Amino acid sequence: MLNRYPLWKYLVILFMVALGIIYSLPNLYPDDPAIQISGISVYEAIGQPTLDQVTVILEKADIAVKAEEIGSDSVLIRLQSADQQLVAQALIKEQLGDSYVVALNLASTTPAWLKSVGAHPMKQGLDLSGGVHFLLEVDTGKAVHTRMEVYNTELRTLLRKEKLRYRTLPSGGFGIRELGFQTKAVRDTAIKTISGEFPDLTLDSSERGGLFLVRYHLSELQIRDIADYAVRQNLLTVRNRVNELGVSEPLVQRQGRHNIVVELPGVQDTAEAKRILGKAANLEFRLAAAPDDSLATSESYLFRGGDDRTVRLEREVILTGDQVANARSAFDSQSGGPQVTIDLDSRGGSLINRATRNNVTRSMAVLFIEQKPVTRYEMQMVDGKEERVKISAFREEKSIISLATIQSALGNSFRITGLNSSAEASELALLLRAGALAAPMHFVEERTVGPSLGKENIQMGINSTIVGFVLVLVFMLVVYRMFGLFANIALSLNLVLLIAAMSLMGATLTMPGIAGIVLTLGMAVDANVLIFSRIREELRNGMSVQKAIHEGYDRAFVSIFDGNITTLLVGIILYAVGTGPVKGFAVTLSLGIVTSMFTAIVGTRALANLVYGRRDLKTLTI
Repeated sequence: MLNRYPLWKYLVILFMVALGIIYSLPNLYPDDPAIQISGISVYEAIGQPTLDQVTVILEKADIAVKAEEIGSDSVLIRLQSADQQLVAQALIKEQLGDSYVVALNLASTTPAWLKSVGAHPMKQGLDLSGGVHFLLEVDTGKAVHTRMEVYNTELRTLLRKEKLRYRTLPSGGFGIRELGFQTKAVRDTAIKTISGEFPDLTLDSSERGGLFLVRYHLSELQIRDIADYAVRQNLLTVRNRVNELGVSEPLVQRQGRHNIVVELPGVQDTAEAKRILGKAANLEFRLAAAPDDSLATSESYLFRGGDDRTVRLEREVILTGDQVANARSAFDSQSGGPQVTIDLDSRGGSLINRATRNNVTRSMAVLFIEQKPVTRYEMQMVDGKEERVKISAFREEKSIISLATIQSALGNSFRITGLNSSAEASELALLLRAGALAAPMHFVEERTVGPSLGKENIQMGINSTIVGFVLVLVFMLVVYRMFGLFANIALSLNLVLLIAAMSLMGATLTMPGIAGIVLTLGMAVDANVLIFSRIREELRNGMSVQKAIHEGYDRAFVSIFDGNITTLLVGIILYAVGTGPVKGFAVTLSLGIVTSMFTAIVGTRALANLVYGRRDLKTLTI
């Protein structure tokens, strides 16, 4: 019969509505402003003593604490007011010193029963929660230059080993080097030797000024590959470094060929963020020195993490951290102990194989080199007044993070075992992945968004949504009466389902995203307007009420589908090619189209069927 749904369809609709309500509820619980304290490494203990010390600091400063939490590797202090975050952060950092990372954060207040079913609030973007925005440019030219310098050193070592005398000539341009030989025979022998050992280099021969020349350089494809690797490696490094800030949902993504965008919601201390992002660190793989090595060829280093053991390492570096392609922490299948699996790039694999195949049973160490910040406070005259001023500097620290016996010649992939804990293995894997920047980076743009602006944006967004929502509700009620009420109920459910979908997907709400929600509310009633207008038209043509309702929904569907699918395709394209705010708008627009199609077509028809489906009507007011 016309305009009747089977029971299962109503149950499906009720199930979808219930899910929407449950997963949109967390957004009614605003996050608490908080301070998160963690150790600068896994070796720094975080627990009740740290919490007690912080509590005393905040009490002396009359900063109200809402709640305190101790996690496995951090302490979270919930504050009563967001205005106290920066003051509390500065005080805690000064008292605890440089061994701890003190970061701004937003602590969830979602009830445990909602969390147990995976319900979480939408994330807030930089424009709503405040924070800092950086645009960093990777110096890919420096990466190419560094790679060429490595080739230069190894190539000249090879020529000296083969006793082929050469003369170094001035650089022939970017990425191009030239060597001169006295005779053609020596030059040809050198070309054969170089091409056999360094197949990546492109070699050209010529004569000039009585010398037989060899020009070697990288191809354009290789230069692009080196530049792309530098950006990807730096991107991974930056992603791992921002974790030290304890920021909720940071955004780190590539932009164009040479740039990296970093957005840190909630971070107001730009200098602190720049310090961590630009922190200089490197890794070196070295052999442990033999007992008879002289002090001139070896150096002593302590183990990282407060271990007092000292090991002498050879000064010669086997390879550095920028040749580590990947590192993963896991457990040894045989002993069950923690281990780290390391993957090197092709050049790194060649270097490690050459160094280890003749040094089986010797020990190899991973040396971590870091420029650590040192903060001190001095009283200085500022604008005629004596004020306490923070002074930041750096000191270089070198420590061993792993020392293992070489059991066989290593290749592109090998394991490091003998670690003390899974936490140490995880940190080692992180350090190996993100220890060194493959190329220098420069801050080309930075912006700070204050939390007050975020509050204003949220309030304006909420106000615009409410105004637009109310105007649409009034319009539909006045023009379409009972069917207008159906549309309004569907519109309310559409908003609930849209918020639930964004929360489930982990989408980030931005100001353009709020604009997308407002636009979606306006567009959501378009489908109902088409349907209701079609029903009116069929009634005017003398069709029965039940038949008019049925035909109105069926015949309007094609027009509704065509109109929405083209808009959905535009939203998908915007998401694919856009960045930041454009993506936020595209996400809400695309999800809004899907949810509005469901509520406008299925939802309102279900209501119409419930009210009119079993009635013998002669007239219909619409």
